[in-house]
Amino acid sequence: MTTPVRLSPGDPAPDFALPTDTGETLTLASLRGRRVILYAYPAAMTPGCTKQACDFRDSLASLQAAGYEVVGISPDKPEKLATFRERDAITFPLVSDTDRSVLTAYGAYGEKQSYGRTVTGVIRSTFVIDPDGTIERALYNVKATGHVAKLRRDLGLD
Repeated sequence: MTTPVRLSPGDPAPDFALPTDTGETLTLASLRGRRVILYAYPAAMTPGCTKQACDFRDSLASLQAAGYEVVGISPDKPEKLATFRERDAITFPLVSDTDRSVLTAYGAYGEKQSYGRTVTGVIRSTFVIDPDGTIERALYNVKATGHVAKLRRDLGLD
């Protein structure tokens, strides 16, 4: 597998229709008119992913007040996402991309470095999508810890 294609500001955000942690289907098109923070994470209930999800959860009210919706995406099955949501009181949608096609379209799945080795997997990434469905920011290889605080600063929310 080669290095994934990366999205850049101004690119159209790839649309999707994916099952959520509640068993419903969420589409990017249904969020048109709102700004969306779509963040890709490797696996529910792992330490880094839990930290990141809880940071988004704890910042959700202020993000929503500023006009942002938050959606998490991972290759986990909806049942695992439901357990994650319940265990950690996640208050925003988690979508399941088990075939990794949407993650790949966003450039968030492919070769990456992990502990000095090249592996294939989810590249922890965050995308800010404007109300028209255009990428405003595409952040790749973000850190789980401190990322939400940095994103809030970058968006002028602190």
